[in-house]
Amino acid sequence: MTIWTGRTPTIVLTGYETIRTALVKRAGDFSSRRTHAVTTKLRGDGITADGFIYAPDGPRLKQLRKFTLRTLRDFGVGKRSLEDKINEEGNTLVQEVLSQNGQTFDIRIMLQSAVCNIIFSIVFGDRLDYDNPDFLRLIRLLNTATETKPTLSDILVFILPVFRYLQPSEASAVAKADKMYQALRKFCSEQIQKHRMTFDPNDIRDFLDAYLLEQHRATDERARETFSDKQLKEVLIDLFLAGTDTVAATLHWALLYMMVNPDIQEKVHQEIDSVLGQSAPSYAQRNLLPYTTATLAEVQRFKPVAPLSVQHTAPRDTTLNGYNIPQNAPILINLWSVHMDPQLFPEPNTFKPERFLDQDGNFVKHEALIPFSLGHRVCLGEQLAKMELFLLFVSLMQRFTFHMPEGAPKPSMSGIYEVQFIVNLPCPFKLCAVPRG
Repeated sequence: MTIWTGRTPTIVLTGYETIRTALVKRAGDFSSRRTHAVTTKLRGDGITADGFIYAPDGPRLKQLRKFTLRTLRDFGVGKRSLEDKINEEGNTLVQEVLSQNGQTFDIRIMLQSAVCNIIFSIVFGDRLDYDNPDFLRLIRLLNTATETKPTLSDILVFILPVFRYLQPSEASAVAKADKMYQALRKFCSEQIQKHRMTFDPNDIRDFLDAYLLEQHRATDERARETFSDKQLKEVLIDLFLAGTDTVAATLHWALLYMMVNPDIQEKVHQEIDSVLGQSAPSYAQRNLLPYTTATLAEVQRFKPVAPLSVQHTAPRDTTLNGYNIPQNAPILINLWSVHMDPQLFPEPNTFKPERFLDQDGNFVKHEALIPFSLGHRVCLGEQLAKMELFLLFVSLMQRFTFHMPEGAPKPSMSGIYEVQFIVNLPCPFKLCAVPRG
């Protein structure tokens, strides 16, 4: 379908077959990105956005994605070495929750801190204590814009981009996002400077060192542009933005669904107890924990954190299913429509982990479960996110029973869709975490 935002037509692709045709079978026609003028202004050079989330398709993006995927693998993604870091963070998270002594609290910042620290250790080579001033500043920055409700000026800017040239109100989401990005760039510049002072090409310690080494190796103009300092800061911002809120929000949704479905939570507890006891989990054990794995899959089906993915575009005039798709028209990928399709997932409005189990109780992948999207613009951190979700969720389930505060009404299950950062967050809620014997 087509929806109009002011004078701009936006194409919405709905349904598994249509989305798969566009993003997999005809990736060259539908895998570029078109960002809103405001995002381009905040994240790019005024023409296109930098980094890799919002960047248009092309040689520079291909080179950046290839480098990033290779480097993430080099630093443990998909390997036991990274599992140890995630489990270490899981233990710290458990201690933070224990410190609440079973009282009512909001776990959101704790989840963000754990996930952000995992990214921090990969990118900068070390983790930070949750009360470290630099770390607290980073978490505050990541939350600044997402916690701001859009003002009238924000809405006008997104309908008629020409309004971006007017001075926005300091209370507007656009103004706060601008401050956030400026502060994040300053934070990243400080980290880059620290790494440059101790850089040793024979001792690559983390993602940032690997990038600096790539800069040293750049011999032609294209490579120097791809691996510039400006590009580095935007890549680091993408890693933190994409890698923190999405995983933390999924864990937040998972705990909410455990709270309102105590019978499902009890089944998860029983399975973990019978297989692991109190032993540290391993990602390789997910096949031994099929119900737990199915529960996480059902959370991602029911509440995909990026239900409309990141906006795509067609680099040229084309057609799809007999409809004309104009060049550069924004294209939204409606992942939610796939996950809620009763032909693919019977009784889609029922939270039912069993839908991902076969008759023998084994976990079964479903090709239409696509929370990370499809095609060659699929989420770059998919493998890392899956490891984090499984290991952190199991760590929490091993140690706690989560329930609603006594007398509290059932929390809203609708969520809040943060338009600028395309994330579907749970409405704020508090919980109680009772240690298990």
